[in-house]
Amino acid sequence: MLRLVSLKLGRLYRYVKLAVLGSLAAALVLNTHSLLASLQRNELSGRRFLQLNKCPACWGTSWCRKFLNGQLRLESWGRLRLLDFFNVKNVYFARYGEPREGSRRVVLKRLGSAQELADIDTKICRRATGRGRCDLLQALPATEFASLNGDVRLLTPGAVEGWSDLVHCPSQRLLDRLVRRYAETKDSGSFLLRNLKDSERMQLLITLAFNPEPLVLQSFPSDEGWPFAKYLGACGRMVAVNYVGEELWSYFNAPWEKRVDLAWQLMEIAEQLTNNDFEFALYLLDVSFDNFAVGPRDGKVIIVDAENVLVADKRLIRQNKPENWDVWYESKFDDCDKEACLSFSKEILCARVTVDHNYYAICQNLLSRHATWRGTSGGLLHHPPAEIAKEGRLEALLDECANPKKRYGRFQAAKELREYLAQLSNNVR
Repeated sequence: MLRLVSLKLGRLYRYVKLAVLGSLAAALVLNTHSLLASLQRNELSGRRFLQLNKCPACWGTSWCRKFLNGQLRLESWGRLRLLDFFNVKNVYFARYGEPREGSRRVVLKRLGSAQELADIDTKICRRATGRGRCDLLQALPATEFASLNGDVRLLTPGAVEGWSDLVHCPSQRLLDRLVRRYAETKDSGSFLLRNLKDSERMQLLITLAFNPEPLVLQSFPSDEGWPFAKYLGACGRMVAVNYVGEELWSYFNAPWEKRVDLAWQLMEIAEQLTNNDFEFALYLLDVSFDNFAVGPRDGKVIIVDAENVLVADKRLIRQNKPENWDVWYESKFDDCDKEACLSFSKEILCARVTVDHNYYAICQNLLSRHATWRGTSGGLLHHPPAEIAKEGRLEALLDECANPKKRYGRFQAAKELREYLAQLSNNVR
């Protein structure tokens, strides 16, 4: 009986697959003329495709000259708008050319799905006019995104607290950093809002509220050693970041030595984001194989999706001394049936100086036997060599890091795991 059901389901899957392929083929034939035109046209130089008309309800304009001058071109199939149906995240790969530097690959992001972007417009219109559609340029001055225009001196915690993960519990020191390093203005370098144009202030606030990833990349730049992709610029509702390499998932079955090195780097990232000289703790609230990429030349692991990063100011926590501020916080293991599960309290992350969240997130979702992704299990360090498996130390450390049995066990396990992985890979960096 089960075999019969399996056969029927297999046939049904093949029929559905053939139907989808047939529909695509028909669409290609019916739209041959428009498809050929789209392959020849450089849509990245079009103001409509960039949604430049939405500004200042957009991400910025610092790279508009490069876009409009045709210095960026979508790669091959990315030029076919028919395939946008499958590109739910609105992420594109393109070539960027400079006369002296030649051509290089970049990643373009709209920072949200088509529906999410439409919801921004609806939200602005409803708050300003009570209607779902309106003239955005006329509506913006009546929203909270224009509340800091004029002679307002500083971006303060009370104005934006809770708008997104980045500013769930902002300190003045963090907000001054965001303004000072804001890349979508010609006069960056000052923490005073008065040095920004009104349109730039609105762009900053809208980015902060909708998807603060560009602000994370700007405030904690790769040039200073932070493990994030490099921010390049924006035009309308399209941002450009440096292409890092293939996503971490593509290394799931890489040689053991390579996987060990990648695992060591991931634990080093967890340590850097948790404990650094700046005393900002950057907690990764969304950790999966898709959120990291690996450089093809240097093999360096980089975070390529920084939308869900909560920043806690340890100096402020020590200063305010909330309840239990100096008690070490242990994240609770989340044994759920879904992929990339994490259990956390944003309020606690904002109120404790010593937190093991990043170690927990990396161990549970990427490295240990509890990690599941795209139908696989066992994590990045699956199937270790026989001698390492027999020794049992690696498995014990991974288990304690993901699901500790001792009090404060994860802190110690994470430290020992970093050292052990470095030893295994003979890493002396």
